Amino acid sequence: MTAPPYAELVAASDFSFLRGASHPQDLVLTALLLGHAGLGIADRNTVAGVVRAHAALRDLREDGLPPPERVREGSGPGEVVCVESAPDLPLSNDDLKRRAALFRFAPGARLVFADGTPDVAAYPSDREAWGRLCRILTAGNLRGTKGTCVLTLDDLLARAAGLLLVVLPPRRTDGLAPVLTRIAEAAPGSVWLGAAMHRRGDDRRRLARLLSLAEGAGVPLLATNDVLYADPADRALQDVMTCIREHVPIDRAGRLLEANAERHLKAPAEMARLFRDAPAALAQARALLDRIDFSLDQLRYEYPEEPVPPGRTARDWLAEVTGRHARMRYPQGVPPKVEAQIAQELALIARLGYEPYFLTILDIVRFANDRGILCQGRGSAANSAVCYVLGITAVDPAEHDLLFARFLSEERREPPDIDVDFEHERREEVIQHIYARYGRDRAGIIATVIRYRPRSAMREVGKALGLSEDITARLASSQWGSWGREIRDRHIAETGLDPANPLIRRALDLARRLMGHPRHLSQHVGGFILTRGRLDELVPVGPAAMEGRTFVEWDKDDIDALGLLKVDVLALGMLTAIRRALDLLRRHGLDDRGMHEIPPGDAAVYAMLRRADSLGVFQVESRAQMNMLPRLRPKAFYDLVIQVAIVRPGPIQGDMVHPYLRRRQGLETVDYPSPAPEHGPADELRQVLAKTLGVPLFQEQAMRLAMVAARFTDAEANGLRKAMATFRNVGTIGHFERIMVDRMVARGYDPAFAARCFGQIKGFGSYGFPESHAASFAKLVYVSSWIKCHHPGVFACALLNSQPMGFYAPAQIVRDAAEHGVEVRGVDVNRSDWDCTLEPRGDGGLALRLGLRQVDGMPEAAARALVAARGAGFARIEDMAGRGRVPLPALRRLADADAFRSLGLDRRAASWALRRLSDGAPLPLFAVAGARDLPPEADAPLPAMALGEHVAADYQTVRLSLKAHPMAILRPVFARERVATCREASDRLPDGRWVAAAGVVLVRQRPGNGNAIFVTIEDETGIANVILWARVFERFRRQVLAARLMLVEGRVQRSPEGVTHLLAVRVHDRSAELDRLSGDPLRIDPSPADEVRRPPTPRGAAGHPRDVRVLPPSRDFH
Repeated sequence: MTAPPYAELVAASDFSFLRGASHPQDLVLTALLLGHAGLGIADRNTVAGVVRAHAALRDLREDGLPPPERVREGSGPGEVVCVESAPDLPLSNDDLKRRAALFRFAPGARLVFADGTPDVAAYPSDREAWGRLCRILTAGNLRGTKGTCVLTLDDLLARAAGLLLVVLPPRRTDGLAPVLTRIAEAAPGSVWLGAAMHRRGDDRRRLARLLSLAEGAGVPLLATNDVLYADPADRALQDVMTCIREHVPIDRAGRLLEANAERHLKAPAEMARLFRDAPAALAQARALLDRIDFSLDQLRYEYPEEPVPPGRTARDWLAEVTGRHARMRYPQGVPPKVEAQIAQELALIARLGYEPYFLTILDIVRFANDRGILCQGRGSAANSAVCYVLGITAVDPAEHDLLFARFLSEERREPPDIDVDFEHERREEVIQHIYARYGRDRAGIIATVIRYRPRSAMREVGKALGLSEDITARLASSQWGSWGREIRDRHIAETGLDPANPLIRRALDLARRLMGHPRHLSQHVGGFILTRGRLDELVPVGPAAMEGRTFVEWDKDDIDALGLLKVDVLALGMLTAIRRALDLLRRHGLDDRGMHEIPPGDAAVYAMLRRADSLGVFQVESRAQMNMLPRLRPKAFYDLVIQVAIVRPGPIQGDMVHPYLRRRQGLETVDYPSPAPEHGPADELRQVLAKTLGVPLFQEQAMRLAMVAARFTDAEANGLRKAMATFRNVGTIGHFERIMVDRMVARGYDPAFAARCFGQIKGFGSYGFPESHAASFAKLVYVSSWIKCHHPGVFACALLNSQPMGFYAPAQIVRDAAEHGVEVRGVDVNRSDWDCTLEPRGDGGLALRLGLRQVDGMPEAAARALVAARGAGFARIEDMAGRGRVPLPALRRLADADAFRSLGLDRRAASWALRRLSDGAPLPLFAVAGARDLPPEADAPLPAMALGEHVAADYQTVRLSLKAHPMAILRPVFARERVATCREASDRLPDGRWVAAAGVVLVRQRPGNGNAIFVTIEDETGIANVILWARVFERFRRQVLAARLMLVEGRVQRSPEGVTHLLAVRVHDRSAELDRLSGDPLRIDPSPADEVRRPPTPRGAAGHPRDVRVLPPSRDFH
């Protein structure tokens, strides 16, 4: 007997946050495979998960495959992998396509009320009803704090028109009848009473009671299973989620947990058997589904009209503004090439109706320019001549071969994506301007989904299973970084725990299953969505944790899937540093140029970069970039464009880096294979690849290679781009590989060359820079390099005042400045401002004075009060507390930071002197007289602090030391063991020599797909770059993860260009040696440069600096 058609209309995905235990796309696929006619997802007071279900169904209809899951494997750009969601399916692709074509998806929300009203699953019947549902959720969101939605029944009844409502009865049905009647009267003919059979022993009696209630209210009964997960096997995960949500261990959860594993998607036949006493309830599911005439595809973006003057059309106004700005950009006349490209772009923009978008971006950039906020567009938008002449981007189309189709394409019909970077310290001004210009009802930041990663998953599961805190901490500490997909047994064993222990095994299994599920929504780094009408009728809006901001419930992937348009208002620390540096140059009479007036082609700048002297320079300061600079040897601006792009996963995985370098160094012939004479000109590839010596390094070149050599149409090239974006090794990508290779061979290209070309294109499926993006960044590389080259003190001062940003912490920036001849002076209560400053030296130069901002935990308000009251300077500590009204806790922090030297007091003497001051306000009589609370006391003879104690305290309070490097004090210890200095290991020993070197750990890097781990250690002489191959790392994993001070044994590897690494064979954790610093009697001359990473304890933490760890954590990039 054939089961009647059935659709599950009350399903919660994992976007019900710690209630549902299945991804939306898994619910869709499972319902499809079970033979459901459709599925309704109604998450708890949110629609955050419905777009993923919608997109999954669309992919199933188009490809017959569920969408792959994009999983991060590192924090860097492009460190993601695509994991197939269901590799083994019982149906063929064609069968899945046929089923998906008939399958219906209903997006909705489960409304949970704060006034005791039973939950209601609400589904919009049309586009207008969707807008009303979004406004209901928005109203509830804005009443509460971030993450809470406070709804009452009146909210629903006021906007019930067009909504199809399923009332979900609580366990006890007392008092349900009047509420059900009231809802039914507000939405006549659009209300159902839901019933679920969860095998609780009284199912049939409860069903009869619900039937009676439904008849009494005049509403039909609807069969549902009130689903929380796709498969019964997910019940254990759902129990753990309940424990995490309720903050109780599972042995005390009791009735908080579901009684059984029945709340999963069930086959229609099973649902028919369960509801055999009420078969009409089963048919009502299809009846409700048939009344839904709404799909998320109906959401259409309408652009704001503000940027268009009254009486003008957006098309005419954009053309006029573009023409006017083009004449300003090219005062000698617009080049014909640029003029033609502008005309072509404006025509395409007009056909697609995107003029208001460009005018909106122009309006935002103008605001920033009017207020002196540096900004620059990047990304694929830099392929646009219109964006350049409007001042949005900085890549001149007269100098670069731009590929506008990568930015905007009629075939692709995807919204344009313009990323604009602003100074990170002043971006909030731009954000608030957007809110003020468009209103909070029409502007909101998009969301970011925060998911469980290995560490957080193990931490939470451990708590839920009742594991002790130390066990949970050890489980979490076994993981490298915050990303990844795996929790390996051998890593757990390294912590001293037995992965075969049943409780540990259960925790590991559940943690693996919890990974990837959403924890909560947060706000995106700067993506805005702006609308002409009400934003809260497109998507619900809620308050962000940051005051003055609101954000929508959909993230970037959701926005892209629906084809909606967003504006990226991003923060870039280097723009802040450049603006600060230019201000300093102007203030001290050194230079008066703007960012775009820096003289190009400076030979000294390129010479500096060829030496890899790029610490702090934008984009080329990382280990990998510094290693590449001596190999690439940049001499011109386009070399910087290549430098930015070449150290990326795309070129590396496509095996493009080494061929390019060999050709650049003359070790390999530059050749351009050609097609057969009858199929095209012999130089067709030279036109595409000449600038990069025949090797595709940019995404634009990869696309053009396919279009020129294999005659791909625009539509085919777009399909290839999409296939690379999801990068499946089967199906779609293989289809394009066959097309490209076969066409190239048919046109006369060598088959091996054709296969190699496609292999290079596949490399960009991981991550690669477009040329336009690299050119935008290269502009900032050159400007920051020019400042560092000619004004190293100014550069270091600007970097320190722009922290936190970049790759290096203050200690490395200060050390580098000192190595460039900059005199660095310590924090001082009579000399330092809040920011670091430049002050005159006796020889007419400028010294770098560290600011009070460097003192850990120093309140900015107290520091500025001290500076304002300082006048000619403080003579006594009591003056600071009295005249300066500096709070005593702030004075103690200054004393710990050794900032009283101008008063003749070191940190110990200053701390002792502060004991004479009272914690409260002075007594009234003394305050009026300006006298001391206590009479003068004779100075007590205090023992002098050892150098090691000073250095340890410096690192804890100022994050650096100008007195000595920790390794300078420990050098005799390591010298006895014949341990080389970092300088000896890096500069003086020949290639292949066995060496042992030790230093403080600065950076540990592990590229997501890399086979090596990179570690940088530092001592008083400099740094050493260490490489551990994966097998060595696995052997010494605990030492690498835990070491603060690391001793490495291995062999020196020196390249012909002079790049040196230490290939590690053995690693030792020598962190215990740091304990010597606080009491060691050694007297070592201070090193001129010192270094370590990252802020010590959290700002504002209590306690004396010498009571905590000697060195702050390293800055690790995983």
